[in-house]
Amino acid sequence: MTAVAAAPAGRRGSRDLAGTGALLRLALRRDRLMIPLWVLLLGLTVAGLSGTLEALYDTAAERAELGRSMNANASMRALYGPVFGDSIGGLVAWRMAGFGAVLAAVMSLLIVIRHTREEEETGRQELLSAAMVGRRAPISAALLTAFLANAALALVIAAGLAKSGQPVAGSLALGLAIGGCGMFFAGVATIAAQLTESARLAKGLTGAVVGLAFVLRAAGDAATDDGSSPLTWISPVGWCQHVRAYAGERWWVLLLFAAGAAVAGGVGYALTARRDMGMSFLPARPGPARAPASLNGAFGLAWRLQRTTLLGWAAGFAVAGGVFGGIADGASDMVGDNEQTRRILERMGGTQALTDTFLATMVGMLGMVAAVYAAGAVLRLRGEETGERAEPVLAGAVGRLRWAASHLVIAFLGSVVVMAVGGVGLAVGYGSAVGDLDGRRFGAVVGAALAQIPAIWVLAGLATLLFGSLPKLATAAWGLVGASLALGWIGPALDLPQWAMDLSPFSHLPKLPGGEVTATPFLWLLLIAALSTAVGLVGLRRRDMG
Repeated sequence: MTAVAAAPAGRRGSRDLAGTGALLRLALRRDRLMIPLWVLLLGLTVAGLSGTLEALYDTAAERAELGRSMNANASMRALYGPVFGDSIGGLVAWRMAGFGAVLAAVMSLLIVIRHTREEEETGRQELLSAAMVGRRAPISAALLTAFLANAALALVIAAGLAKSGQPVAGSLALGLAIGGCGMFFAGVATIAAQLTESARLAKGLTGAVVGLAFVLRAAGDAATDDGSSPLTWISPVGWCQHVRAYAGERWWVLLLFAAGAAVAGGVGYALTARRDMGMSFLPARPGPARAPASLNGAFGLAWRLQRTTLLGWAAGFAVAGGVFGGIADGASDMVGDNEQTRRILERMGGTQALTDTFLATMVGMLGMVAAVYAAGAVLRLRGEETGERAEPVLAGAVGRLRWAASHLVIAFLGSVVVMAVGGVGLAVGYGSAVGDLDGRRFGAVVGAALAQIPAIWVLAGLATLLFGSLPKLATAAWGLVGASLALGWIGPALDLPQWAMDLSPFSHLPKLPGGEVTATPFLWLLLIAALSTAVGLVGLRRRDMG
């Protein structure tokens, strides 16, 4: 009886997974550019950091002093975590374990949701399911794609660090920790894909879990200097640090990633069998019988679609600004007497006083991250078009330019709001740390944040140009934003030539607060932003939609 009963269950299982291999090959083909870019950029950044740190801290005494000063600074522990080992490899793990884990999590959630909920939302999954495709084949193919991406990332990190002369055991531990964190959040993304009925909400829900994990890790590390806080241990981002690469590796911590990914993925598998295609466990709340007056127009609709994203970004920038401002007063302790570190900060933030240099560096980083918001808000137009939601709007009295302008106004002005909030948070955080909320200083910091707007608008304008004139290449806007972020983040540390740094619009801005201000770079950047936006709108007016 047992064998007879087991056979149908086995056949059911095989039917549920039918077509997984074909969907995996399709996913890898569709992500043939995105996955290699993520893996190479993140992997080589981690691997390349060892050479930079070796040049900055070339003696054991300097590294030991850095470790002591960082562990004594609660703000720096909250940002990076405690230093467990003062070797070059240990410093690489200190700087990149947490941030590398977050970036691997973002890569994984994008992969999983793209090949699950996004496929259902666009209707492509329904077409595929009409063939010999099992119920659990899409989620299986998505998880396998994420696994291959994270395995490749772990391999690139481990091989790159080992090739740079770091111990093989520590290199492998760090690579597996970052890749393992990516797989854990791949499992979380499968749950979010079942709970929500749109890819945007699934990404937002998973991203919120990633953010919560980082905040828990930061709060735990701020409370203790040895990583022993329970808050750190309940965070998957904290697990990456507790692997302790290059500092007496704890290999058993990797089992937490394996168990967590298995449990999260298992929940996702169970949920996908209990819902109909296209449905979700958290359906959209039914709206009122009549639309409010605010929806009486294209702008009202665009605001309704984008307001949650804008408010989320603004809240995140307020918190980030407060954290960065709180540690600005300790910038001199962080740098110490290391002249090379000082030069890197000056290249990023200018040659003014060290505190101003640090604030200018943080303002620049906020600006480059805000460009992600601006590009995403612009590319929402492409999502509305490909999702066939723009067609009913354009079928009425709304023209293409009016429809596009409604979203572009939110993208351009929303970036101003985000940077203003981030600047206020930075100023308040710094003023609270030094015990003096000086009005003049407050205005200088907020003004420095707003000075990043022209560079953000350049990238938003280029995204508009791609969407309007070359819609199939619209996603290349993310590459432009990522390149600017990479140049600003690691370019100064790698001592890239000035012509390479000038490829980023942010490198042309004055380093504020404290730097010299001239109108010329602002005018040129605003002109480029205006021209690229205009060309994109002309292209949108002339091309076919769809």
